[in-house]
Amino acid sequence: MQHTPRPLRLLVLTHSYWPEHSPPQRRWSSLTRYLVPSGWDVSFLAPAPRFHGAAETTVQRSAWGRTTGPQGETIHRVPNLSTGHGRGSKLADQLFTAAASAVRGLFTGPADVVLVTAPSLPLLASGWLLARLKGVPFVVEMRDAWPNLAEDANLVRSGGKSLINRVVECVQNHADLVVTVTEGFARTLRERGVRSVVAIRNGVVLGNTPRLLPPPRGRERLEVLYLGNHGESQNLERLVEAAALVGDRMRLTMVGQGSRKDSLQELASRLEAPVRFLPPEYGSAVFERYAEADSVVVSLRDDWKSFDATIPSKTYEVLSVGRHITAIVRGEAARVFADAGEGDVVSGRPADVARLWENLIEDPARLRPRSSGRAWVAEHAEYSDLAARYDAHLRALVAAAGAGPVPRTSPQTGSSRPVRADAVARGRAAAAAVGDHRAA
Repeated sequence: MQHTPRPLRLLVLTHSYWPEHSPPQRRWSSLTRYLVPSGWDVSFLAPAPRFHGAAETTVQRSAWGRTTGPQGETIHRVPNLSTGHGRGSKLADQLFTAAASAVRGLFTGPADVVLVTAPSLPLLASGWLLARLKGVPFVVEMRDAWPNLAEDANLVRSGGKSLINRVVECVQNHADLVVTVTEGFARTLRERGVRSVVAIRNGVVLGNTPRLLPPPRGRERLEVLYLGNHGESQNLERLVEAAALVGDRMRLTMVGQGSRKDSLQELASRLEAPVRFLPPEYGSAVFERYAEADSVVVSLRDDWKSFDATIPSKTYEVLSVGRHITAIVRGEAARVFADAGEGDVVSGRPADVARLWENLIEDPARLRPRSSGRAWVAEHAEYSDLAARYDAHLRALVAAAGAGPVPRTSPQTGSSRPVRADAVARGRAAAAAVGDHRAA
């Protein structure tokens, strides 16, 4: 009788998960969609939902409860603080939920791998502690360029900066694997001496991401859309100023929430800019909003060096839907748009942004996107392939920890799962390279 191997157990610590809508939720819901049928029993340690767009239920509100997610994953809840958008409030919430996660994690049962997805820096320490107590490999996923970003943002003063650097770098150096979402930051960590680093970018599930029909022709005004966080990292004031320069021949729609939204609304009112502010939207409403737009903005501020190795998480979705892109980015993000052959990369000066939009008004043919963006995403940022690479790296860690061979099988049937062979081969080759690098 053939023995059916048990599923491997992955415990993920995150500061936000389903039913919330957030970057870690989008990334890990998509990865879990493929990891579960590939033979992983995935569990999450996450705060009770804050219900920004989430469906509120009694079970999900339970601060110490357990529920099952849409992919069959187990979600262990911890309490959180009711906070605002300020830095101090966010830090207090992260410290509180990290401490609660360390306690709750002691009662989630055995694991084969513990993974923490940052930028919640206090959560890094909780993940490291749980991995050591459970005696399993520890994986750190850095979705932002920490601690470099802390230096650019002046998050701490009076000697605190060096302390944060030391703590974050210590955790990165002691992780069995560090995963970044860009090649640039992976290279930075290797140069810093971090022993095991791989880049597994963000992506999309193309089957859930429609390619939209072209926008209507002959419009009286240019419709520009920004959809995402309204915070310091995006420097959205320049969009409002650019819209004011163009005037009534355009309308800028800004969808989302964040620490700078109130000041952006005040600026738009003062400049009499043609800007419409809307609350966050999710699911099918996002694609309806894309369908209304002529151009979609992807924006990162250009005065923080760490953003040379940062790619906004919405980049791959925007490349896939078939809309012109106003890309106010630099470094690796700018190279992605160039490689994909879509959109216009422009500087962050309001006059330059306004000039681009005026050119689009004068020459509407420039608004027609090519098919190259979606094709690039299919080749480089499809979550089925990204999950196959993650799967290979995680299995390599489990095998190296002494569990022996860990074949890729389904927990339901024990049968092998069909995945793209080239994706698995890339993952195995990368895992071997990690082993070589660690040995060195």
